[in-house]
Amino acid sequence: MSLVGTAPDPSGRILMINGSPSRVSKTAAVVRVLAERLAAAGAAVDIVSVRDFPAEELAFGNAESPAIRRFLEFVALSRAIVVATPIYKASYTGVLKALLDTIPPGSFANKTVLPLATAGTLAHYLALDYALRPVLTFLGARDILPNLFLTDGSFQDALMPVFDDAIEERIGALVRALLAAVASDSLQALK
Repeated sequence: MSLVGTAPDPSGRILMINGSPSRVSKTAAVVRVLAERLAAAGAAVDIVSVRDFPAEELAFGNAESPAIRRFLEFVALSRAIVVATPIYKASYTGVLKALLDTIPPGSFANKTVLPLATAGTLAHYLALDYALRPVLTFLGARDILPNLFLTDGSFQDALMPVFDDAIEERIGALVRALLAAVASDSLQALK
């Protein structure tokens, strides 16, 4: 797993799940930018990519595999989770669905979740609401932040997102919301 953090920290972490099956992708670039901004603000951030898992383990939902067990530990210890995906054929990726299927129901309870998508056009905007959000709710998420949806116009190329002022403002607000979720959890642990 490509983790920014070094080890699970029970004080609360932010887990970023990159659902793109491509080695180089716009989704991965946005995940990297968000992770850098969160880490610069002092958050402990872990990044997991669907590419980190053997295809056979995902295809058969092998929750006993070491990689998936480690992933489930990070899910359990995270206070906030970013679920990022490119939109393919009006939905999130199948490999992301396979990874989410390894997570037991209720595992996202008491966590703040940010759905994030990249797509060619705004025509796919509702894919997060109609396809991904129900799965996040099934996993127990109740504190789901407003979607972050970026189109091809937000990128110079697959490695270089370029955000206009409105997107920068939204990203700033979402970063603050994720940081507040982790800080809230840390404060509860001190009580």
